[in-house]
Amino acid sequence: MKKISRREFIKGSLFLGFMGIFYMGFKQWARKSGANSLGTPHYRALHKNGRLKKIGQELWDRMEKCDLCPRRCGANRLQGQEGFCHASSQLEISSFHSHFGEERELVGKGGSGTIFMTNCSLRCVFCINWDISHEGKGRVEDIDDMANMMLDLQERGCHNINFVTPTHYVPHIVLAVDKAASQGLRLPLVYNTCGWEQVDVLKKLDGIIDIYLPDFKYASGEMASKYSAGANSYPEVTKASLREMHRQVGDAKPKEDGLIDRGLMIRHLVMPNNVAGTKEVMEWIAKNLSKDTYVNIMSQYQPCYRAFDYKEISRRITSQEYREAVQYAFDAGLTNLKVQSAHLL
Repeated sequence: MKKISRREFIKGSLFLGFMGIFYMGFKQWARKSGANSLGTPHYRALHKNGRLKKIGQELWDRMEKCDLCPRRCGANRLQGQEGFCHASSQLEISSFHSHFGEERELVGKGGSGTIFMTNCSLRCVFCINWDISHEGKGRVEDIDDMANMMLDLQERGCHNINFVTPTHYVPHIVLAVDKAASQGLRLPLVYNTCGWEQVDVLKKLDGIIDIYLPDFKYASGEMASKYSAGANSYPEVTKASLREMHRQVGDAKPKEDGLIDRGLMIRHLVMPNNVAGTKEVMEWIAKNLSKDTYVNIMSQYQPCYRAFDYKEISRRITSQEYREAVQYAFDAGLTNLKVQSAHLL
C-alpha cells in the first residue's frame, strides 16, 4: 500500500471538506429553488413575461362587483363589502403547513404544502371544516405574507403548493404566486376546490395551475340546493368546470417516484342514502372526460355542523353503500380509481 504523506492527507481532507460544504449548500439551494422537481411549472414563464401579474390584476378588478364564483353576488369587495362567501378583499388564511392527509400522490415523503383559505362560497351544511368555511376562523394576511408561506413550504421540502378553498381568493393567489415566483418558487400548484367554479375564471388560470383537485359532490341540483345553500346549479356548473380543467391539464398520471405534478384529480364523497348520486357521477366522468380520469372515491363522510338537522345525512355511510359506489365506478369503465380497501371487506 502506498504511503500518504501528511501534506497529501491534509490536502485530501480539505478537498473532501470543501466538497461536503459545497454539497450541503447545493442541497439547501435545491430545496429553496425547487431544483429537485422534474420540469419547470408553466407559471414561471408567465411571471417572466409579466402575464401572471396582469391576470392577477384582472381578477382583482372583478371584486368591485364580484362574480368570481357561480353565485355572482355582485358585492363590492374592494370597498369592504362581504360577498355571499363572507369574504371582503382582505385575504384571510386559517393555516398553512406540510399536510400528510392528502392523496399519497400529492404527499410523497415531504407532504403537500397546504394553505387553508377562510370562508367559502358553497357553504355545505355537513362541512367538516365548518369553523373555517362558515364561521371564518382565520387571520388577515396580505399578498407578501402568502408568497412567503409558499416559499417556506418549498423550503420545508413539500412537493407542491395546495390552495384549499381558493375560489373567492383567486386574485390574491395569482398575485402571490407572481411574488413568490420572483423569489424562486418552482413547485407545482394545486387548486383544491369544491368543483363549483366559473369557467371564465378557470380559463384565466390556464398555464398557472398544474393540478386541479375538485370535488364532484352532487349529481342532483335538488340535493345541492338542499345541502349547499341553494346551489341548484352545482351539477351543471361543475360539469362545465371539470371539462375545462381536463382540457387544461389532462389525466393525472404519477411519475416514476409515485408523485403527480400535473393533471385532474377528482374527489367524490360517498354520502348516506345516495344523496350524492354516485352512479350518475361516475357515468358522467367516464363518458365526458376520460375513463382514465383519476377519481378518489371517498368514504370519510361523517355528520358535522348542521348535518344532524337532516335525518338522511345524520349518519356515516355503511360498508354496503361504499361497495356499491365502487362498483358503480367499475361498471362505468373507470380505470384510475383510488378506493378505501378497508371498506370493501
